[in-house]
Amino acid sequence: MQTALETPGLLSLAAGFTDNATLPVPAVGEAFAALAAEANGAEFLQYGTNAGRPGLRAALAARVLAQDAHGAVPEPAAVAARAAQTFVTNGSQQALYLAVQTLCEPGDIVLVDRPSYFVFLELLGGLGVEARSLPVDAEGRLDAAALATSLRRMRDSGERSRLKAVYFVSWFSNPSGRTLDAVEKRTLAEALRAEDCVVPVMEDAAYRELGFDPAAAFVQPGVLGDPAWDGFPRLYTSTLTKPFATGLKVGYGMCDSDSWRAAMLHVKGHHDFGTGNFAQALLERALASGAYEAQLAVLRRTYREKRDALDAALRTGGLADLGWRWRTPEGGLYLWLEGPAALDTGGESEFCRSCLDERVLYVPGALCHGDHPPRNTVRLSYGVLAPAALAEAGARFCRAARRVAPGIA
Repeated sequence: MQTALETPGLLSLAAGFTDNATLPVPAVGEAFAALAAEANGAEFLQYGTNAGRPGLRAALAARVLAQDAHGAVPEPAAVAARAAQTFVTNGSQQALYLAVQTLCEPGDIVLVDRPSYFVFLELLGGLGVEARSLPVDAEGRLDAAALATSLRRMRDSGERSRLKAVYFVSWFSNPSGRTLDAVEKRTLAEALRAEDCVVPVMEDAAYRELGFDPAAAFVQPGVLGDPAWDGFPRLYTSTLTKPFATGLKVGYGMCDSDSWRAAMLHVKGHHDFGTGNFAQALLERALASGAYEAQLAVLRRTYREKRDALDAALRTGGLADLGWRWRTPEGGLYLWLEGPAALDTGGESEFCRSCLDERVLYVPGALCHGDHPPRNTVRLSYGVLAPAALAEAGARFCRAARRVAPGIA
């Protein structure tokens, strides 16, 4: 962000921000007006509870239960039980921080997907926790045999007692844009169980609702609705900010372990004495009125157009001919690119300098790995820029790649 501010004319494909032009100003105004007209006065401007507004928690519980059941309306008793497991946080990042803070001590190990959400990796590093990548095959899918070998090696070396949790992003991952399918998640659960590693699992579903096909959220259940994970302490985290308005900073966690959830809420009370009640009230109203769904429709259409603009610019610019590879994601905000094997895309690399000369910015993929990071990967975000600017940014990225190509041949 500092580089973007200090470089006139730079087009940033780095920050995972959303587009100001899509923010739902009228819907937020209508929600506020409706709240202000309610008979209970200014309750929404008062302190809230540590776990969050009961109405919002119930709405979130019903929503996730329906997604896990392919759209079926859940029974009231199931909603009440899930609402009791739900707590509202200052963005989903706070839920993840609480999870790690209550599980881990410095020197402990958390298994993470490969590649993984680099802000979560920074969180682990800040708490002195080691991120260790789940092994994957050449297609980026979980390698169950290699995982079993790794877990046995941890047992034999005495590291097993340090393994405290596993974390993964299930839908349209930040950074890879990839979705873990139900078979892959089940394989992971079975591999952990087979090696007596029934440790807490953290599922990050921040982008679940940002699939370009609305049905994508229903294709597979989250860990709380998947019997393959029965017996594991489970935390499902998500957010209402990426799919609605990022500045409201409201996320949530759902945890089926009473002791773990109680520990997180205890620490949360030290953090903030309750997530902002006003933002929660706005989102509760948006969910009830249909404004949230309307905004999701806008974002899905907008981000599909943006993805297409950036993807087309990279293909038209000849990036594939230079040895780069990437998949076109079906949701989320990111393209994950793999450059030629000999290319270094790190922040001090010739390639990075070439991109800055072309006035385009990216996130080096090495930041997105818990261990043994490859040096030739890149994350691009299409969330902020308009389609025309994305086309120009893609063209600049291709020119930068072409400038360094002779040196890596």
